[in-house]
Amino acid sequence: QTNLVRTTDQIFSYPQPMSAMPSPPMVRVVSSSTVKPPPRPRERIPLTSWDASMLSSNYIQKGLLFHRPTSCSPVNVADHLAAALGDALVHYYPIAGRFATEQHRDEHTGAVVGCSVHVDCAGQGVEVVHAVADGVTMADVLPRDADVPRGVLAQFFQLTHAVNYGGQEQPLFAVQVTDLADGVFVGFAYNHALSDGTAFWDFVNYWAALALKERAREELLAAGDTAGAAALTKFQALSSLLWRCITRARRLAPEQETTCRAAINNRARLRPQLPQEYFGNTIYAIGTDSTRAADLLERGHGWAAAAVGRAVAAHTDASIRARVAAWTARPMVYTHRFFDPTGTMMGSSPRFDMYGCDFGWGSPVAARSGMANKFDGKTSLYPGREGAGSIDAELTLSPDNMAALEEDDEFWAAVTPDAPVPSAPEKKAT
Repeated sequence: QTNLVRTTDQIFSYPQPMSAMPSPPMVRVVSSSTVKPPPRPRERIPLTSWDASMLSSNYIQKGLLFHRPTSCSPVNVADHLAAALGDALVHYYPIAGRFATEQHRDEHTGAVVGCSVHVDCAGQGVEVVHAVADGVTMADVLPRDADVPRGVLAQFFQLTHAVNYGGQEQPLFAVQVTDLADGVFVGFAYNHALSDGTAFWDFVNYWAALALKERAREELLAAGDTAGAAALTKFQALSSLLWRCITRARRLAPEQETTCRAAINNRARLRPQLPQEYFGNTIYAIGTDSTRAADLLERGHGWAAAAVGRAVAAHTDASIRARVAAWTARPMVYTHRFFDPTGTMMGSSPRFDMYGCDFGWGSPVAARSGMANKFDGKTSLYPGREGAGSIDAELTLSPDNMAALEEDDEFWAAVTPDAPVPSAPEKKAT
């Protein structure tokens, strides 16, 4: 039999066993909006044979469960994601389009002999829905020793019964942000004829990275730091987040001072600039001003990002030349004693083209480092294997501190675990 659960704006249908079971709580749709990318020239992208094969399938429906953010209200969560989504659609503009069908006719008889489907990239937009699940907790979504609560989960997604060929009229992507009593569920509905899961999650991770940066920018604006908000970069957002989370995991005393340091390239900062082809060392370690651990954790992510931003902005041609002069007057070499056990150090760079190294048997599947130059608080940043601006972070912490970090809600709200290494393609018989 089928049970119908009515909400403010929609009806959800889900299977229910014949035995009696309690009705799931109601999900109320609070608002719905359309997010569009900035205007751009209209474009048609034809579906491949792989794409067209999925036209009679259902939309992809996947979702992520989060602890409730402490830095913003439920309404702001949906608005925050929508703002970042608009920026993500600048790069992933086909997702904001619609499907269109073109008939092909015999040039002599005019009879229809076939048709093709393409993505009409006219910026029609994607749908963002904000909903509230009255009385539903995270434990209801993840019950112990029980089956998946389909009746509850069915209400967390849009386009449940949609078929991919319906993308001519309905959005190719819809996201529902559902407020729970103690958390947030973000449900994605994505047209499977547009791409496969690999491309879909590349898009979601790209969107998430922009949202992380946007959250720090909003905190800066709220604090009146418009200059810091305008200059904020993804590196500053990520490094400051890790600085806060590592400091929390270390359980430092409130009065203990801490800093965030990073290796920085001098080439483009010198005047005149050094060419990118310059072969040799030209990096310095820059750092934030020392701050009390309590202040770092209490003042928010935006404040920490601004501190990192000030350190980057202060690294000018004049400061580089002053450091060269100081070293000439009093030479020194780096050792581990320069690294503060209460601070963090960002090394390597997501700008290094590690995955562009193809020696003749394909691109790398992972980047890792050895035991050299490791100490508590050292983080190596690599380009993400998924591409699209993603970043991989390799952290070094003591076992106790690592265990504490793995329980940190702010940390997991912004990062995802490393994906398994993909299987090697099967060799064809020759």
